[in-house]
Amino acid sequence: MGTSTPMATRQRESSITSCCSTSSCDADDEGVRGTCEDASLCKRFAVSIGYWHDPYIQHFVRLSKERKAPEINRGYFARVHGVSQLIKAFLRKTECHCQIVNLGAGMDTTFWRLKDEDLLPSKYFEVDFPMIVTRKLHSIKLPTLLIAECVLVYMTPEQSANLLKWAANSFERAMFINYEQVNMGDRFGQIMIENLRRRQCDLAGVETCKSLESQKERLLSNGWETASAVDMMELYNRLPRAEVSRIESLEFLDEMELLEQLMRHYCLCWATKGGNELGLKEITY
Repeated sequence: MGTSTPMATRQRESSITSCCSTSSCDADDEGVRGTCEDASLCKRFAVSIGYWHDPYIQHFVRLSKERKAPEINRGYFARVHGVSQLIKAFLRKTECHCQIVNLGAGMDTTFWRLKDEDLLPSKYFEVDFPMIVTRKLHSIKLPTLLIAECVLVYMTPEQSANLLKWAANSFERAMFINYEQVNMGDRFGQIMIENLRRRQCDLAGVETCKSLESQKERLLSNGWETASAVDMMELYNRLPRAEVSRIESLEFLDEMELLEQLMRHYCLCWATKGGNELGLKEITY
C-alpha cells in the first residue's frame, strides 16, 4: 500500500456514496445493518487463517476473538472466489472500459484487490442504499456491472423487482451479479429464516429465493436478456482442485453434510443485457 492509506486511495480513485435517511436508519433496519458487521468479521477471520489473501480488510474490520466454524469459512471462501471470478470475467471482456456499481458494499475491499491486479474499471462506485444509484448514475451509458451480495433479499419482491427493472432500463450494456439465499422452502431454509428473525432481521424478499429457477425468472421478467444461476455447492465443486485442497488442509471439518446444506441454500446469479459485441452473454462460471 506504500504511503497511501486505503481511504486516501479510495477518495482519489473511486466514488463512494452513502445515504442514511430518517426512514432507513430507524430500528427496523438495525438487524439488516448488523449483517454487514457479521459478514465483515467472518471474512476477516477467514483471511486471518489463510483462506484467501486480502491485505486491506484489516484496515476496516477488527479481528474477532471468536473462532468461526469451518463450514462458515469455506462458505465465505466460495462466495468471495465466485463473485471475484465473475467480476474479472466482465472486466476482461470489456477491457476495463466499464464501471462497477457495488450495492450494499459494506466493508468490501474489491476495489483495492482489483487495483493490485491492474483490473480497475473506468469508474467504481460503492453505495449503501439502492436509491443513491439514481442520483449518481442516471445518465451513464458505459458498460456497467452491478453487484448485490445479500442485498435484494432484504427488500420486498416489489422493491427488488423495481431495482432490477430500473437497472435493465437504465443501461444499454450491463451485467448484474447477485449472491443470496436459495432453496428456502425446505426445513433447513425455514431454520435459517427463524434464526434471523430472532435477531430482528427479517428476509422481506425470501419468497423470490425458492429455487434457482425463481432467481433466474426474476431477472428475466424485469428486463434482463440472459440469466444464469448456480448454487454454492455446485460452484464449490467447480473450484480449482489445488485451491480446494489447500483450504481444506487449513482446518478439519468433520461434518461435510452441514457444509453441503449451507452451500445448497446460497446461490450466485448473473444476468446480462446487450453487449453482444463484447461477448457478455458468453460469461459463465
